[in-house]
Amino acid sequence: MTTRTEELPYFEDSAALFLPWAERSGSVFLDSGYPHCRQGRYDILAAEPVTTLVTRGGLTEIREQGRTTLSPDDPFTLLKRHLGTPQTGHPDLPFCGGAIGYFGYDLARRLEKLPEIAADLENIPDMVVGIHDWAVVVDHQARRSWLVGRGDSPALAARWPHLVQGFSQIQTIGWQQTGFSVRGEVQSNLSRADYGQAFRRIQHYIREGDCYQVNLTQRFSARCVGNPWAAYQWLRVYNPAPFSAFLHYPEVQVLSSSPERFLKVRGGSVETKPIKGTRPRFANPARDRAEAEALRLSSKDRAENLMIVDLLRNDLGKNCRPGSVHVPELFAVESYATVHHLVSTVRGQLAGEHSALDLLRGCFPGGSITGAPKLRAMQIIEELEPHRRGLYCGSIGYIGFNGGMDCNIAIRTLMHSDQCIRFWAGGGIVADSDEEQEYQECHHKAAALLNLLEQFRMRKRVGAVGR
Repeated sequence: MTTRTEELPYFEDSAALFLPWAERSGSVFLDSGYPHCRQGRYDILAAEPVTTLVTRGGLTEIREQGRTTLSPDDPFTLLKRHLGTPQTGHPDLPFCGGAIGYFGYDLARRLEKLPEIAADLENIPDMVVGIHDWAVVVDHQARRSWLVGRGDSPALAARWPHLVQGFSQIQTIGWQQTGFSVRGEVQSNLSRADYGQAFRRIQHYIREGDCYQVNLTQRFSARCVGNPWAAYQWLRVYNPAPFSAFLHYPEVQVLSSSPERFLKVRGGSVETKPIKGTRPRFANPARDRAEAEALRLSSKDRAENLMIVDLLRNDLGKNCRPGSVHVPELFAVESYATVHHLVSTVRGQLAGEHSALDLLRGCFPGGSITGAPKLRAMQIIEELEPHRRGLYCGSIGYIGFNGGMDCNIAIRTLMHSDQCIRFWAGGGIVADSDEEQEYQECHHKAAALLNLLEQFRMRKRVGAVGR
């Protein structure tokens, strides 16, 4: 496969490039949060997938050239088959076409034997991934943009001049004027008493030796009306994050402001950056610095973080060269709009016979949002959380024709479908966790999205929300 590239005008805010496509089914925007978040570098946007894979339970729909077929095969295997043998891409760009989409947490049911206790209120696919033969890649560090695509596609060759012209004529961001509003109060699926009961049950399992850590979460939901793209434009300003995304599918629209990288593969090098440990931000600079320092020095948060680092080292080891997995950084503090996080970095080198999709399958779902050991933690989650997680704690990202991959952990992520918007927040429970502190940490993590939804509830039009 040859790669076709053409440089485009650079926009500091890539939402300007995505705006004409935002309401089209199959459009995707992997958003570094720039310029509101300076930690990101690349934005990737695409539309018009040539193939779409949609997994529900034991079957995957393959939508291609106006036809739909069904397959019972493993979704990761199917996706690998459609991507084909990895090809050389552009040396300076992470993505030159390939797969973009989401892998829901409940896709894990294809990988592990889990009980079926929690109710499924989501009614969305376990996986939706499009194969894109063109994309726009924006490098904010180099301040350059490219249209990239498959050079061996006659259909794309015919479309290419139109795409170049369209992306070259964009002038302004043109904020979405169609409103978005929330109707009624945001509701949690766990009362304070229910949370306490689940917390104590996890503590019992830890004392009995079933597990070391379990990630306990609650679901927040509200009725809504309006355009989810309008809501996302405000989310990316209100809570900017380096692994954000907006995905528009017929079944669901996804608005993610995730701060957490799950897996990155480039040139065979592998990286994961688990988050464990959270403190709230404060307007007072001295108090804010003190809170960050308290997080950095917290023996409990360090121990919790280290448990997940060890889990991920083992997960990476399934598909990395023996001896290549290492931990270059432990317990770094990263600060976001409403919270400080404790973040570690684990790296390795992909073994020659394994692919990025093998790595994703072997690590899925991410250990930072399950607990340890992973399978037992997931069984306990299914027992204690009232509703299935759907996409939450799954992953959003790309796997390129060139074999590269970058995907997030789908936290701080809103799902919109059937005039309902919802998200989850939670935290890891360990032996010395304090119930009230853990409950408050959950709400610290939820604060940005709760505040934003409250703004949408109080005002009838998104345009009335102050920056």
